[in-house]
Amino acid sequence: MSRVRTGLDVLLDHRLALLRGRRLGLLAHQASVTARLDHAARYLAELRSARLVRLFAPEHGRWGAAQDHAAVATTRDPVTGLPVTSLYGRRREPTAAMLRGLDALVIDLQDVGSRYYTFQWTMALAMQACGRAGVAVLVLDRPNPLGGVAVEGNVPDPAFASFVGLHPLPARPGLTLGEIARWLVGERGVACELTVVPMRGWRRRMLWEDTALPWVAPSPNMPTPDTARVYPGGCLLEGTNLSEGRGTTRPFEWIGAPWLDAHHYAAALAAERLPGVRFRPVGFTPTFHKWAGRLCRGVQVHVTDRATFKPFLTGLALIACARRLAPRAFAWRRPPYEFERRRLPIDILLGTDAIRRALERGRRLRALERAWQPGLARFRRRRGRILLYR
Repeated sequence: MSRVRTGLDVLLDHRLALLRGRRLGLLAHQASVTARLDHAARYLAELRSARLVRLFAPEHGRWGAAQDHAAVATTRDPVTGLPVTSLYGRRREPTAAMLRGLDALVIDLQDVGSRYYTFQWTMALAMQACGRAGVAVLVLDRPNPLGGVAVEGNVPDPAFASFVGLHPLPARPGLTLGEIARWLVGERGVACELTVVPMRGWRRRMLWEDTALPWVAPSPNMPTPDTARVYPGGCLLEGTNLSEGRGTTRPFEWIGAPWLDAHHYAAALAAERLPGVRFRPVGFTPTFHKWAGRLCRGVQVHVTDRATFKPFLTGLALIACARRLAPRAFAWRRPPYEFERRRLPIDILLGTDAIRRALERGRRLRALERAWQPGLARFRRRRGRILLYR
């Protein structure tokens, strides 16, 4: 038996009265399961006290099969027989017609604790749409795999809002999805009737391994909790021509390119003396995505101390060192990226162009980190109002 009970398990065991007499929609993916790995859709479809009438899916689809940035089509769920409406592609929020006849939208999504992961922004848009349509929102909370203590990264400039950051969260906000929903309502003016079903037994200091819950990959390139741990920095590599390890068995942990020297790269990164991490020279050949079929030389990111590791700062170091070692070969990725066609992908990932420009000028990482501390301190103070767990 798991020591942590997710919002889904708490709902089914203790709070079904919240659903009684209601026609329900469900926004979920393949990781929306109980501690026994049974899917939320199955349970809601079998309820006698409520009626599940519509399913919605975020990026990667109901089964998590679609790769990053791939538009997802509407499909049919084989378990319930209901159509699954995609909220990733030409349309990213439910329309009034899609919500018509619903009394409540249940949102059950496993997040990974990083601003760029799009599920939280699908939730934000769905909450806005439900508010306009008069549909209540129930968010079933789940653990943040990175815990809820550490907060890291710059607070974005709202002018750089995008689908990898619709609202100004730090790269690693230290919040659960339910707490983000409360933040959207309490701090960002998203108007809807919100109920969060909290977990039982979760504490902010817990990492995923402390929960005893089974890990179900919430997206194709998030196979383990180790992947989630490096993702707040590893995702930044998407804004460059470096491979972030997609198309390999260690996405976001293997970083490289055909034009890098693995040993020089590892030595340059070691010289940065980053906390809680070591870099091992590697070679890898992606089967798809950047540099598919080409031998890439680079490093594997090995987290040696989860408590002190800074994934966001590490991601910037991976970029800065590669750019310094191979300035003619390194390049920033060009748009389009996540529905943005004008700004550079690295700028919308960072939520500013100031950090990119500072890296281009050769500014030291520690100076960059000091620069974003005041904004991060203000965020920490304000987030205290919406926390659900000790």
